[in-house]
Amino acid sequence: MRRQGGSALTPSTYRGTVTSLWLANSRSIPTDSFEPGAHYDQIIVGAGITGLVAALLFARAGRHVLVLEAREIGAVATGNTTAKVSQLQGTQLSRIKRYNYQAIVRAYADGQREAFDWLIDYTTDHGVNVERKDAYTYAATAEGSRAVDAEYRIARSVGLPVQRVVDAGLPFPTFTAVRLPDQAQLDPMDLLASLAADIRVLGGRITTGVRVLGVHSNAITRVATTAGEVTAGHVILATGTPVLARGLYFAKVAAQRSYAQSFEVPRANLPDGMFINVESPTRSIRTWRGQLITGGNGHRVGREASPKSRADDLTRWTEKFWPGAVRTHAWSAQDYSPMHHVPFVGWMPRGGGSIYLATGYDKWGMTGGVAAALILVADILGTNTEWQRTLHRRVTLAPVIARGIGENAAVGWWYAKGWLGALSHRLPDVAPAEGRGAVGRVGIRPTAVSTVDGVTCELFAMCTHLGAVVTWNDAEHSWDCPAHGSRFAADGTLLEGPATRNLAG
Repeated sequence: MRRQGGSALTPSTYRGTVTSLWLANSRSIPTDSFEPGAHYDQIIVGAGITGLVAALLFARAGRHVLVLEAREIGAVATGNTTAKVSQLQGTQLSRIKRYNYQAIVRAYADGQREAFDWLIDYTTDHGVNVERKDAYTYAATAEGSRAVDAEYRIARSVGLPVQRVVDAGLPFPTFTAVRLPDQAQLDPMDLLASLAADIRVLGGRITTGVRVLGVHSNAITRVATTAGEVTAGHVILATGTPVLARGLYFAKVAAQRSYAQSFEVPRANLPDGMFINVESPTRSIRTWRGQLITGGNGHRVGREASPKSRADDLTRWTEKFWPGAVRTHAWSAQDYSPMHHVPFVGWMPRGGGSIYLATGYDKWGMTGGVAAALILVADILGTNTEWQRTLHRRVTLAPVIARGIGENAAVGWWYAKGWLGALSHRLPDVAPAEGRGAVGRVGIRPTAVSTVDGVTCELFAMCTHLGAVVTWNDAEHSWDCPAHGSRFAADGTLLEGPATRNLAG
């Protein structure tokens, strides 16, 4: 045998130092057994903040609800977020304004406000620990001041009580900043644990370790899973990006990977607030229980030569401005950015009115996920409010179409680059060094080979979603798809993205 493959490894084998602060300290959340053939009013796919808030709202309305999660509760986006609960979201309003008309900007802001209020009320009523902090969008350069001023003006136009400040109170110069008082930060796993407990009290079920493979809508909606089939009146896909191809939403959002790290620093040096800059690379800053959390350095999934260099750069930047900082956890998260920067939330095409989705929170999923849940439940129960109806009436403008054309041309380029590169490069007989991966051909077969924890695995290099050739992620020891963002562990186990199957051996 040319290379030895080991026994199948679980995704957690590769987490190592990339486990988030929240998941490393998370509490045990039970799972319910799967009942093949059972029928539910609503089945929600994905146990992150969107899925669990929607499930709770349906359960409160007396609906029989099942949440299906392929891994564990909070395993993907919600458990790896920086967990800022803020209506001031960097330059998000400016980005939305650039690609939409003012009514959409206002509706988005109204939705984030309602989501914020719902979340604060819920955490207060259920004893979830929340720290109220001011949020800042700051300029670290003179050139960035114009972006800060633009965000200030748009935020004021939609009713946010923002203030201009010069000094953001950070250990490096800031040229100007926008401040929104009394926002919030929390441990997202505390929130999910509380939501899950409340869902079960109301008779809802949450089953983990079961992956949805397909949804078929005729007279009744059937959900095929790795554990059997169940049926529902409605199915909601709250999976980061939809696992169904209907509507081609995987091509309407850009998969982004970004990094976060927590550090022990002297309490006297901790900043007071939540911060994000307007320049590139992004620098996100917050605190939690005496630790400093920094994030940023994002890039498109599968298109970065060395993701590890991005994570290392974030560490060096943190240590520069907080001397003596000791890193305790390092992790990454995947987010999906729509071409128009407004989340896609609502019914899916060709779903018979029974299949719904939520995707594209553009890195602001704490309020974005709650807002999406509010919309989805209102859609199905028929209780939509004005901001929800306005977002449903959004029109795709010419700049969005142009951006989409450019993005899909880039995807095509990555398809060609991956296949030509793989077929023109013969893999050597020697296995890669520890922590390394390579793509090339074995005969005429595009092959991905890596060595992790002393185990060398050889896989078919074609992503199981739509056939792009995967690339090696040296930060997380994973195979990442540069086309639409699916990710696989070194042994081929599916981690996240629109794919539903492991890489072939």
